Amino acid sequence: MRRISLGLFFAILFATASLYAQMGPPTPAPELKKLDFMAGDWTAAGTYVPGPPGTPPAKFTTTSHGEWMQGNFFLVIHSDSDMEGMGKMNDIAVLGYDADKKVYTYSDFSSSGQSDVSTATIDGDTWTWLSDEHFGGMAFKGRMTMKVLSPTSYTMKFELSQDGASWFTAMEGKATKK
Repeated sequence: MRRISLGLFFAILFATASLYAQMGPPTPAPELKKLDFMAGDWTAAGTYVPGPPGTPPAKFTTTSHGEWMQGNFFLVIHSDSDMEGMGKMNDIAVLGYDADKKVYTYSDFSSSGQSDVSTATIDGDTWTWLSDEHFGGMAFKGRMTMKVLSPTSYTMKFELSQDGASWFTAMEGKATKK
């Protein structure tokens, strides 16, 4: 039985390798070019709400560097933030494009132990990122709207909703490319 399983494994491996050899190397989706503007060095500043709606806003600053991973399928962004009342934190985000679902993808991991996954669509100069968020045992829908003002600046607004209908602003800011 073990010989049959091992033989079947190698047959599948050989068939898969032969198929890839005939197809040639994969190429990045043309939609990924729209992420090019996010590469490079950026600074951002704004305000966020550190508690429930009605809590006074606090300030944040962020510096980030984004570069394409080898192959140009994913843009990797390293960020350092200083959040008033929360201190300093670091993030690593990976952005890409899912050609099957026709959405941009974003996966983020922070030094505060949080991880987020979002998908985005673009309408003109506006990117809308949607996510499922969890804070203090409560579930929310997240919506980050980025309005590209120029190749070197954009505004951002992050909103939360418990029902998907009423939204409250949790963060607003502006980013500028260095």
